[in-house]
Amino acid sequence: NHYQMKQKADAILNSKLDAVGLDDIQKLIEAVPADSKALSLRYARQILENRDQKAQLLRLLSGFEIEADQEMALSKTLTKMGPILGLMGTLIPMGPALVGLATGDIASMAHNMQVAFATTVVGLLIGAIGFVTLQAKQRWYLQDYTNLEYIARMVNSEVRQMQPGL
Repeated sequence: NHYQMKQKADAILNSKLDAVGLDDIQKLIEAVPADSKALSLRYARQILENRDQKAQLLRLLSGFEIEADQEMALSKTLTKMGPILGLMGTLIPMGPALVGLATGDIASMAHNMQVAFATTVVGLLIGAIGFVTLQAKQRWYLQDYTNLEYIARMVNSEVRQMQPGL
């Protein structure tokens, strides 16, 4: 659902930005849906509506960065916490496994080692999922930010003269 909404938003914005000039601002405003839930389209609309206010445009661009970072929070957390929890899940059953080895209880040791290795794999899998989704989301939001910055620079002469890399 989120991915489909993202694709639709990108299609709307990219198709219009490729052909828009300073004389076509009103067409761009009309092309951006007012009720869209897509992050990029909401901010594009706000930028277009506040095109004469440099400070507000800069605030909107920063606001987009903050919201995009919030959208990536779960992926960042999975990337970091998956391996941490996997390692904890590995180390905790190692104690009883070593006790089982020392007392000659091979069945207990084997069971605890299975738990230890399984938690390692699960933790790494969670981290991998987080990493892959984080990479995709970072590309998405970088493209969105680039488009929003382009719109802001195009519609406001003061913003056009800003240094690159807000």
